[in-house]
Amino acid sequence: MENKLLIAPSILSADFGCLNEDIASVEQAGADVLHVDTMDGHFVPNLSFGAPVLKWIKTGMSKHCHLMVTNPGDLIDDFVAAGADTIIFHVEAMDDFSADGSLDESRALLERIKSFEVDGKAVKAGVSIKPGTEVAAIEGLLPDLDEVLVMSVEPGFGGQAFMPSALDKIKRLRELVPELLISVDGGVNAETGKQVREAGANLLVAGSYIFKSENRQAAIQSLRS
Repeated sequence: MENKLLIAPSILSADFGCLNEDIASVEQAGADVLHVDTMDGHFVPNLSFGAPVLKWIKTGMSKHCHLMVTNPGDLIDDFVAAGADTIIFHVEAMDDFSADGSLDESRALLERIKSFEVDGKAVKAGVSIKPGTEVAAIEGLLPDLDEVLVMSVEPGFGGQAFMPSALDKIKRLRELVPELLISVDGGVNAETGKQVREAGANLLVAGSYIFKSENRQAAIQSLRS
């Protein structure tokens, strides 16, 4: 199965004073997916925004919502109501991740997310893993996942350098599930974008590299080539 390459600008780097205009700019420049990072100031040190901001976003791009929060299960209803197309949570935030390793709680949350519909389409569900978490920790969830987001920096801060350890995780995930949507987030630019594509990633998240570029179309194209 051919895995189409998708480019996902992260709105953390957008201008919130003219958010919809900035989003329209990257959509017109050729982006495929909108990456929406929610941070709670607890699971990660920084605080960003929640479902009320998502509700006001107007775009034709699929909205992938990355919940970097301690209590992802408490926020699902709000994000679905606000129009999330995909909801991704961190396995490290779940009680069963550090307890018995059963992943039953995580699996139940995935099923709950996928039980919702937005605009007549089933909401998709994914998990994210931090740099210190190995693929083996989520292997039991792979049959239930629409997407795995590999963090190539520590979540919660922009502008960090890409961690090459993400490449082995991407390769392993591609071996395990050839048709899986594998996204990578953190320090993605033209150089590291080529590395993660070659490893098997098919969704590249980039924030400042796209939004801070003088030529956003060229920046997006550089991630494809």
